[in-house]
Amino acid sequence: MKKNIHQVLIVAILILGTSFISHAGSFFKVGESAPNFSLTGLDGQTLSLDQFKGKVVVLGLFHICEPCLIQSTNLQRVHETIKDKPVAVIGVNSSGDSMADVREFLQGFPVKVTYPYLLDPEKKTDKLYGGGKFIPNVYVIDQHGLIRWQRVGNFFTDGTLAGHEAILQEVEKLLESPSTPSTM
Repeated sequence: MKKNIHQVLIVAILILGTSFISHAGSFFKVGESAPNFSLTGLDGQTLSLDQFKGKVVVLGLFHICEPCLIQSTNLQRVHETIKDKPVAVIGVNSSGDSMADVREFLQGFPVKVTYPYLLDPEKKTDKLYGGGKFIPNVYVIDQHGLIRWQRVGNFFTDGTLAGHEAILQEVEKLLESPSTPSTM
């Protein structure tokens, strides 16, 4: 009897987990508008996503965690590679961590983060972009504010994070052939 209960529980967990994970991958579809937000960065400047229309935007949503450190470092590589192009790289601490905690976290990085890193004390972006347990997230947003590529939870099927090469490839596609709002 105990064995049957355990089997039923395992099957239920697998079904719920699969459903939850498949839902996480469908928060947004390529071609949907990226939700706007306005947040303050570690430098005290307030930025909104809408102010970057006309540029390709690489948006990373992070918490304070090891995968987020790795992914934030990948975004720094992207930022360094495309800094002279019409591209904005933006990082957001979407978990509501304090400025002091985020600064301490960033100091532990193997590279210095030079792209804008925003604080989200009210966790707006986690709600807007469906973050939470699926962190880190990376979105590539086109010049018209449409999501063109995403990694929700940010892991490829082989369990690796989206490397800077994969992100750069998506950015380059948009720079070479800018989309129009009607290509959704």
